[in-house]
Amino acid sequence: MEPPAGPGSRFRQPARAWYEKYMQPKILVVEDERDLVGVLEYNLTKEGYAVQSATTGREALKRIAADPLPDLVLLDLMLPDISGTEICKRIRAGERTSQLPVLMLTAKGEEVDRVVGFEVGADDYVTKPFSVRELMLRVRAILRRRGGGGDAAVERIDFGPIRVDVAGHRVEVGGTEVVLSALEFKLLQTLMQRRGRVQSRDVLLADVWEIHADVTTRTVDTHVKRLREKLGAAGSYIETIRGVGYRFRDTVDPTDK
Repeated sequence: MEPPAGPGSRFRQPARAWYEKYMQPKILVVEDERDLVGVLEYNLTKEGYAVQSATTGREALKRIAADPLPDLVLLDLMLPDISGTEICKRIRAGERTSQLPVLMLTAKGEEVDRVVGFEVGADDYVTKPFSVRELMLRVRAILRRRGGGGDAAVERIDFGPIRVDVAGHRVEVGGTEVVLSALEFKLLQTLMQRRGRVQSRDVLLADVWEIHADVTTRTVDTHVKRLREKLGAAGSYIETIRGVGYRFRDTVDPTDK
């Protein structure tokens, strides 16, 4: 697909519309603090993203339901009508939106709030006030994970009842598809590619989350718990190494062959 041609077309409105529609990553900002919305829109646009905003949960759900689907949602936890956690649950429950990345923004900093955010399917979590630079790094990391950067050489991983189609971003257990978020998919892929080797929580934070900022190791535990639940009986292949981290078993259970 080629952009509109012609002298100076790079600066003409048709070319701009083509670029925004087909090339720019699309980010939906869901935040009721209008001053903060302005700051986020300015900085995200400067980074090359196409930005939409919504100040209520209902408006956000309408935008998510419309075409095209955004590439990432920056979602405030405290909204005037529908909570951010409820919106995240609805995103994960929808067939079309189940793998849509969500980065939660919140003024709350207690660990319990972080855990709730991750348990409903958030891919990352930033506490206000936050550094704009750090937020941009996290946005970039999530979009890079979604694009499959880093482990493109492996197209498929088969182990026991689990089949991971890396290129197609699909997981099957015993022939039945299991829907994972982008982060859960990356976590499973990483563990399976390194099966038999213990992965510390810090290593997983660096390699899966791709950021070295102050993210608690509880983040890893919460995602592993959710991943095991989604894999069902096959979740037992992910072993907890007490005091260290996690390991994906390197031998298949005979009953799974």
